[in-house]
Amino acid sequence: MDEIKKPFLFYPRSEPTVRRFWIAIICSFVFLSTDLMAQDLPQLVGTVVDTSGAAIAGVTVQVRSLSGTAQRLEQSDSNGSFRISGLSPGSYRLVLSSPGFATKEIPVTIGTSGAPASLRISLAVGSVSTAIDVQGRQDSLIGTAESASQMTVGASEIENRPILRSGEVLETLPGLIITQHAGGGKANQYYLRGFNLDHGTDFAIFLDGMPLNLPSHAHGEGYSDLNTVIPELVERVDAEKGPYYADVGNHGSAGNANVVYFKTLPENFFSVEGGMYGFGRAVFGVSHKLGSGTLLYGGEVYYDDGPWTHPDAYKKFNGLLTYSRGDSAKGFSITARGYHGNWHSSDQLPVPAQSLVGFFGTLDPTDGGNSQRHSVQAEWHRQGANSETKVTAYGFYYDLDLFSNFTYFLSDPIRGDQFEQQDRRWVAGLDAHHTIFSQWFGSKVANTFGLQVRNDWTHNGLYQTEGRVRVDKTDAATANTLPATTETDRFADTQVGFYLENKIQWAEKFRTVAAMRGDVGHVGVTSLVTPANSGTATKALPSPKLSLIFGPWANTEFFVQGGFSFHSNDARGATQTVEPVSAANPFPHTPASPIPLLIQTKGAEVGVRTLVVPHLQSTLSFWYLHSNSELLQDGDTGGTSPSEQSSNRYGFEWANYYTPREHLALDFDLADSRALFTAIDPDDAAPNSPGGKYVPEAVGWVIASGATLHDLKGFSASLRLRCFGPRYLTSDGLYQSNLTALVNLRASYKINGAWSISGEVLNLVNRRDSDIDYAYQSRIKPDVAPIFSYVYHPVEPIQVRFGLRLQFGSK
Repeated sequence: MDEIKKPFLFYPRSEPTVRRFWIAIICSFVFLSTDLMAQDLPQLVGTVVDTSGAAIAGVTVQVRSLSGTAQRLEQSDSNGSFRISGLSPGSYRLVLSSPGFATKEIPVTIGTSGAPASLRISLAVGSVSTAIDVQGRQDSLIGTAESASQMTVGASEIENRPILRSGEVLETLPGLIITQHAGGGKANQYYLRGFNLDHGTDFAIFLDGMPLNLPSHAHGEGYSDLNTVIPELVERVDAEKGPYYADVGNHGSAGNANVVYFKTLPENFFSVEGGMYGFGRAVFGVSHKLGSGTLLYGGEVYYDDGPWTHPDAYKKFNGLLTYSRGDSAKGFSITARGYHGNWHSSDQLPVPAQSLVGFFGTLDPTDGGNSQRHSVQAEWHRQGANSETKVTAYGFYYDLDLFSNFTYFLSDPIRGDQFEQQDRRWVAGLDAHHTIFSQWFGSKVANTFGLQVRNDWTHNGLYQTEGRVRVDKTDAATANTLPATTETDRFADTQVGFYLENKIQWAEKFRTVAAMRGDVGHVGVTSLVTPANSGTATKALPSPKLSLIFGPWANTEFFVQGGFSFHSNDARGATQTVEPVSAANPFPHTPASPIPLLIQTKGAEVGVRTLVVPHLQSTLSFWYLHSNSELLQDGDTGGTSPSEQSSNRYGFEWANYYTPREHLALDFDLADSRALFTAIDPDDAAPNSPGGKYVPEAVGWVIASGATLHDLKGFSASLRLRCFGPRYLTSDGLYQSNLTALVNLRASYKINGAWSISGEVLNLVNRRDSDIDYAYQSRIKPDVAPIFSYVYHPVEPIQVRFGLRLQFGSK
């Protein structure tokens, strides 16, 4: 068994390299700390009081630059006093926040002769929902967060990170891994909290509040393509873990992330990048005043061959146009987005095939695809002393034509096993909520009423192909014909969600968030191949949620949470009574049982968030999640299929973000999880095995760590370690993947106020690890027997990229 568990894909891990990595971090920290502490800079001092003049302890006092970047973070002491040192002469914004009080922002200026006189700042009583305008991990969420795992990642953190693909903007979230098992234009593979989320089954992703996940997608449920994201235009990413949030419905069981774009850019810019393996990219962004509002527009052109023997030739074009007016209290915005991509694909490869095509080769060079997405969304909001309202409406067109071959010559040794998945859809939706601020028996209360409606009009198809041409095939095992058209359907998928959320500040050190959410899913399916599979299905689910928040004491809060959520299943499976004739089922007229349209999940979590160590934000959470059914990747079709067994997951996450000095940030995030079926799973076991309880491909250990130097005399750099541990690939645990560990480096330098240069070294130590691993049966040549083996898609080897950036104009 030991030989099975250790495939020969990778070189041994380099322990000296890991030691050198951490020595470099420590040396950088010591050098910069010594250098910066030696500077004798003015101090900013003051006292925070309420309207009666009484001192307020534990107030978060944050110093920001005029562009919004956090410079310092302190807490007022028991006398309401604060003292902030190490600030260079200049203009700043001072932001003060505390539970039960209205957040206050004031300008301050520090001259060359010293700081202003001691400040006396008065805070008025505010609503229970009052929160600081959080812009990044350096900002305190104490007093505002509803869980230990809730977080925000800002633009400066994204800008300084080395990024191989645009979807990696989400890898700033502790415990989340972004990978790829095919060509660059296909949606990423996501791993979080013991889930192989395939392309988004239980992780909800939003762009400015508009859903990115696609239910009943041709390739996999909840498919989320982040190739539409332009990282330079992202202002921040707001993220939450677990099923505890009333405003998140379908696909949000493991967590959710909202990618928020700038409405006004800090600077207009144009940048070009180039690098190894045919990589080239150009991107620009411009914002300026137009009438009483702001117009922002930007675009991206991208090309990459990758290191593959058969180049990806991935071409994509992204565009964005936004008009916005108003401020956080009252305003609106209208945004149009467009994306188009075209690519070849070197899909996952069985280990025995390396001798035929090489480590970066492919068994079917005609795999690939094309996709596009065009959307319009409008958002309106207002907030007053007694209420707050926000309404978002959106519509988009999407299509995908995807050609894949995961089993090569297993089913048809003559024409091969390539298949085509086609998805065309129009989508319209509305997301609205209204919050009322009041008091109940002296306790501050916020009651929110929310409504979410979405409808997808979809035309999907699954076809047998050879060289991207639809053809009939012959199943090798039965000699039955596999028709060129496996299935094609038109359907409408309607989802309606409504919720009531209640927030109460019961006491100075105790608040609660209680919610009840209800969701109704309805589908109407017309099968164009098998009329018996036409029909309708409806399912409703309640989802109660509760969060208890204690503190803060000594800048520390404690959280206890529980809640229910769900994910949808494919609409076609909910009305299917006859199994389509395919490689997975070559027999005509095979009866099938419809599957539930919605699958319930439930979870619980306890956690702590602390700032007890100056400049260190640390969170620790222990969580549990139960799913009534799994959605597993199917090696025969490339799609997802529901399991018969329910599953349990549990684990912990420990996240740390340390900013000892203005220009230096150190982070270390560690997560571990276990995923087990509640009963033996024989379907996903190795050959001749009775099966086991492991959920295949669920990630255990995840480590993300790094050191970032930000704008020190024009120089910025980030050195990062990304590591995820071995995974069970079969339910019996007989097949396991190896560890994947990558070190990436990015550095940039501002030549002057307009020009800057940058460079990236990806996979710095050139490890030959896997982006993804599977274990299943395939046939690599027409004249050889099928074999059950390891299947992998390698990480890209070491590569260097360079960039040149021009900043110009005014906001």
